[in-house]
Amino acid sequence: MLAGKKSHLTGRQKAAVFLITLGPEVASDIFKHLREDEIETLTFEMARVNNVDPAEKEGVLVEFNELMMAQQFITTGGIDYAREVLERAVGTQKSIDIINRLTSSIQVRPFDFVRRTDPTQLLNFIQYEHPQTVALILCYLEPQKSSAILGSLPHQIQAEVARRIATMERVSPDVLREVERVLERKLSSLTSQDFATTGGVDTIVEILTNVDRGTEKTIIEALEEEDPELAEEIKKKMFVFEDIVLLDDRAIQRVLREVDNQELAKALKSVEAEVQEKIFKNMSKRAASLLREDMDFMGPVRLKDVEDCQQKIVNIIRKLEDAGEIVVARSGEEELVV
Repeated sequence: MLAGKKSHLTGRQKAAVFLITLGPEVASDIFKHLREDEIETLTFEMARVNNVDPAEKEGVLVEFNELMMAQQFITTGGIDYAREVLERAVGTQKSIDIINRLTSSIQVRPFDFVRRTDPTQLLNFIQYEHPQTVALILCYLEPQKSSAILGSLPHQIQAEVARRIATMERVSPDVLREVERVLERKLSSLTSQDFATTGGVDTIVEILTNVDRGTEKTIIEALEEEDPELAEEIKKKMFVFEDIVLLDDRAIQRVLREVDNQELAKALKSVEAEVQEKIFKNMSKRAASLLREDMDFMGPVRLKDVEDCQQKIVNIIRKLEDAGEIVVARSGEEELVV
């Protein structure tokens, strides 16, 4: 039997007692989610236990239940909320001990309180903040929620917020803490002292992909005037060549009339069979046969040449879309495809 009281058990010993209490079937299921070294360590500790003292077992189970309660409260309302609820349940000192044990092993994401806020309320909350602050917050939200908020911001600041998201790279913990302090009366604890990587072109692309076409166009046009290079980089990632499979047959046929066959053969060299078949089915049998022959006899092609040809075709698609000749379905706009 493990010697000592519950408070004297190590974390590994507590885990061993907990697994023994659960029984072999449940314990084996838990092992499936652990690393090999963790399994070895716990197996060693379990092998050292001959009998589990009822008091030890009860203490471990109570501690586990308290930690799970605290974790649930943190997920629901953040650390301050969890601390307040636990104080009422187990007392001030006990709640502090539980929270400290949890926060020593978990990392609380910045703006946790913001992610739980309804988008409409959040919009009213942040729309008068500085564009840099708004951009920082949107970087930490789910893309769909960020898209809804960006699309509802005043038009005069939409492009500015988008630009700041795209050009944002690293934010120090001090800046994050200061912004959180201003936006929330009680500062949420940040356990990580490392610089956080956030924002960037990929982030704004993901957000713009989910906004409506009108909002996207307004932001892109404003960025083209203010920062043409950034606007072009964003546009290149808005629709990738493989997204051709999302176009309807009529749109693909219209695009193919504008594409050089040699460039099309190169563009199809490194794509999935699904993309190739989508193109072939929208060509005559003879044209498709000739295209396949061109691809077979072309030989090795530099990846850069393939990507250049793919980008030319993507540019054609964007040009035809802007001219209203084809429709590219976006999130929430499937009903517009005719």
